[in-house]
Amino acid sequence: MLAKRIIPCLDIKDGQTVKGVNFLDIKNVGDPVELGALYAQQGADELVFLDITASHEKRKTLVELVQRIARHINIPFTVGGGVSELADADALLAAGCDKLSINSAVVRNPKLIDQMANGFGSQFVVVAIDAKLDCGKWTVFVNGGRIATDKELFTWAKEAESRGAGEILFTSMNHDGVKTGFACEAIAQLSESLSIPVIASGGAGSMEHFKDVFTYGKADAGLAASIFHFKEIAIPDLKKYLADQGITMRI
Repeated sequence: MLAKRIIPCLDIKDGQTVKGVNFLDIKNVGDPVELGALYAQQGADELVFLDITASHEKRKTLVELVQRIARHINIPFTVGGGVSELADADALLAAGCDKLSINSAVVRNPKLIDQMANGFGSQFVVVAIDAKLDCGKWTVFVNGGRIATDKELFTWAKEAESRGAGEILFTSMNHDGVKTGFACEAIAQLSESLSIPVIASGGAGSMEHFKDVFTYGKADAGLAASIFHFKEIAIPDLKKYLADQGITMRI
């Protein structure tokens, strides 16, 4: 069985790591390069860096920041935010990232998934989906959770897979930052309907929440931010706990 992955997420705004609740109330929590290097030393399996306002502000992710991250980190890391064309992807991969997270641009132009998968390989393409549950339906949002679309979570994830996505990074906007647990029912439905890995995001507040998302939710990876940024849970302790629960981990 493949080992489950623990992935700290660093949301970046104005060159600093920030964290909010339900995509709002953004607070500064530190330098992304220093935090990323710390998590790598602590045993994180991968890292995700998201420039959370790049799409909304219609600008590109900072290539120079990606270069600095690559110099200080020895584990795979994914970068997203403001990626809207092949040239963006080419620049970021050349700067040193291992995967690309694409969200708003591919909702508006799904063919970009095909182009990136064909140009760089599916293993480089992570389609991030921000969705909110309302009246029994998961609606996909873009521009950092600011704009609702006509897309529905499960049909959009299936289309992304068919176009060449290598992974789906699903963030439940209802659960983001509130630390009451992941959206395990929706994550399990995604995991069962797709043949590519599902990264679960939104809601981590305890070690038990990770156990639940890997067992009930059937996720391949668990992503979290504030519990690591504010030192509520240490990555080595989390991985030992999960291993003790019978979950395959890289220790």
